[in-house]
Amino acid sequence: MQLRLTKLVCLLAVLAFAGAASADVTISTANDPNVVLGSELTKLLGQERIAMNAVAPKQLARLKSEQKASRASVKTPELSYNREFLSAQPVASGGEEWRCLTEALYFEARGESVKGQFAVAEVILNRVASRRFPNSVCGVVKQGTGKLFQCQFTYTCDGNKEIVREKAAWTSVGKVARLMLDGAPRTLTEGATHYHTKAVRPRWSRKFAHTTTIGVHQFYRMPTKTASNS
Repeated sequence: MQLRLTKLVCLLAVLAFAGAASADVTISTANDPNVVLGSELTKLLGQERIAMNAVAPKQLARLKSEQKASRASVKTPELSYNREFLSAQPVASGGEEWRCLTEALYFEARGESVKGQFAVAEVILNRVASRRFPNSVCGVVKQGTGKLFQCQFTYTCDGNKEIVREKAAWTSVGKVARLMLDGAPRTLTEGATHYHTKAVRPRWSRKFAHTTTIGVHQFYRMPTKTASNS
């Protein structure tokens, strides 16, 4: 009997100890590590948001300006309008706009000097920048194609298939196109939007401002559009 009582006391002691231990490790949101980490992360994100909102608008504008200047610092090389300069440039490539400009230079000006090729490229890009013409290189080059006497660049409506037979010339004008699309200055033609060879004199040339002559091409700028002639 006494032995049974002793065992019972011991069992009760063990149960009491287990209950106490269980109470000590009860899980709650206060000591759940996942909850604690989530709370800390939320706090850090909130602090970061407050810090960002504290940056003055002028400082953000300055940062954007610096980023823009940094991108602009990767400039095209200073131009020299000669074969040596062009030969030293890497072989060019690009997307649809590059191909349209390269094609136009190949069929319109591959026999011209390097300076003359850059001048023709200027005219095309000047048109892209003008509200009076399509706002893409391909749009400008192909404007009026297929319409009798309305194409802007003769090779697009002369009835001949555009086949590139002079690979070296294509590579060369491709470099000109790449440089111009990458932001080379357009200073040769003083904003010209038209040109023609010396062999012809179209009627519009009598009304447009003549800006320069380069090689076999005469370059012109359209009259400024005003309320009286719009």
